[in-house]
Amino acid sequence: MDSAPGPVPTLDDIRRAHEALGEAIMRTPFLPAPKLSELTGATIRVKYENQQTTNSFKDRGALNKLLSLTEDERRRGVIALSAGNHAQSVAYHARRLGIPATIVMPETTPFVKVGNTRSHGATVELAGDTLVEAEAAMKELMARHDLVLVHPFDDFHVIAGQGTVALEMLAEDDDLDALVVPIGGGGLMSGVAIAAKALKPEIELVGVEVRSYSAMWGLMHGQAVEIGGNTLAEGIAVKDVGRLTRAIISKHVSDIVRVDEEHVERAVNAYLTLQKTMAEGAGAAGLAALLAEPERFAGRKVGLILCGGNIDPRILASIMMRELARENRIVTLRLATPDRPGVLGTIAGLIGRSGGNILDVSHHRLYLELPAKGASVEITFEVRDAAHGDEIVAALQAAGFAVRRLSAIGGAMQA
Repeated sequence: MDSAPGPVPTLDDIRRAHEALGEAIMRTPFLPAPKLSELTGATIRVKYENQQTTNSFKDRGALNKLLSLTEDERRRGVIALSAGNHAQSVAYHARRLGIPATIVMPETTPFVKVGNTRSHGATVELAGDTLVEAEAAMKELMARHDLVLVHPFDDFHVIAGQGTVALEMLAEDDDLDALVVPIGGGGLMSGVAIAAKALKPEIELVGVEVRSYSAMWGLMHGQAVEIGGNTLAEGIAVKDVGRLTRAIISKHVSDIVRVDEEHVERAVNAYLTLQKTMAEGAGAAGLAALLAEPERFAGRKVGLILCGGNIDPRILASIMMRELARENRIVTLRLATPDRPGVLGTIAGLIGRSGGNILDVSHHRLYLELPAKGASVEITFEVRDAAHGDEIVAALQAAGFAVRRLSAIGGAMQA
């Protein structure tokens, strides 16, 4: 293991951070989650960091860093590079403290995060398509205006602030077997690891990365990994992890679970439908690990951190529909029909009488594979479960329709 580049926070540093943050940071609920426990086979408690003022744990580290600044540094102002939650936290708490803040964000940052950051009073600069491209603009602005950098993860005070999450969790329940924590740059995992291992040395710490951005996993396992692509968990889509965070995680974290996009989607949906709370992709990554490897955590008492809830409502709606399709509660069919009046009504009536709820209908006549007097109908409807969907397909076939079942998730399959 490499020696740590610079001082590493201790439990005392994290305790001092907790005291300094005071009432400016919410002591978020840490509650049992029986429905998630039933879903995964583990006994789960969830720390709801999505209830912080800017709806993410980032408030803790950003504020602790800002509180550490000298009067001269406060006067000069701060700058941060972030695709979302860190940006909002720096902007909000800088305004509270009267510190000028400039936030550099990639042009691809979700609108909701850009808008929220601006609403907190920061100057927002959009630059480049990626964090790497935006970083060049950030460095130029920082040098030109002599601004103080508030790093999103690789910073002593930021890590100490994030570690206060674990202080609160173990103060409420010191019987936990494991903490499963998302890793982007590693600031949250580092702070949590320092505090948790100091308070309970036997506790297991497991990190989580999405497979397309598993830089820390690659470093821990000495393997080259391809980094890049679109992910629902953009909050942990980091190509370069911190040097300080890498040293801390290498020392304290037993393993990192890599999850696929489907696991992240399922976790976001489970938080919404079972826990009635909003989780962004990165915020749900801990639960995604339990869905990806349930046997690893079965029967164990696991603490999860729902670390952020800033998700685009349009994306959330899409996730819910996709999950209904995975559960076979939404069915899409393509029917070859004669092109004559009343056929569409016959189909709709049959589905309705069978208890299906039609969501969408698309009627086509111009496909060359169709007869000149034929048509094609694509119809999407809601059913109670897979068996109910099969019953409706059978009823349509019994009525003489050629039915092809389409998958809303990927490709078509013959009914």
